[in-house]
Amino acid sequence: MPKQDTVLTPEGLKKLTSELDELKSVARKRVADRIREAKQFGEIGENSEYEAAKAEQAQLEGRIEALQYILHNAVIVERPEHDGRVGVGSQVRLRDVESGEEADYHIVGALEADPAEHRISNQSPLGEAIMGHGAGETLQVQTPGGPRTYVILSVGE
Repeated sequence: MPKQDTVLTPEGLKKLTSELDELKSVARKRVADRIREAKQFGEIGENSEYEAAKAEQAQLEGRIEALQYILHNAVIVERPEHDGRVGVGSQVRLRDVESGEEADYHIVGALEADPAEHRISNQSPLGEAIMGHGAGETLQVQTPGGPRTYVILSVGE
């Protein structure tokens, strides 16, 4: 299976960069202070506070490393190429043919997806199915709940 690029919108880039900055400047200091305090509770080998603080430090450093890797290797989609086709960054209005319900979605990379906020990944079944298609097209989508048919009503930035 080929490696998929990590795709981020400018908003996603800003969010992850802010998280990384916060972890490096504030969280590292807080954990270091916790370790320093825990060392005062006695012998390190039998010190549960120290062990918990070291575990938190390892988790923190792992998240920092993961964020640095993501940010270093991400493909930033500045603006969707507005040629009327769905791409990462597009705002899309769909109608479910069966129910008649209409919904607006923002197509984002997998790390930014939040279905509750109608931010769907370009790698999700629905996102993948509509990528590259335009308004007026009807598409059959294989969803976890079975096949669904959607009409793309509009595509915007």
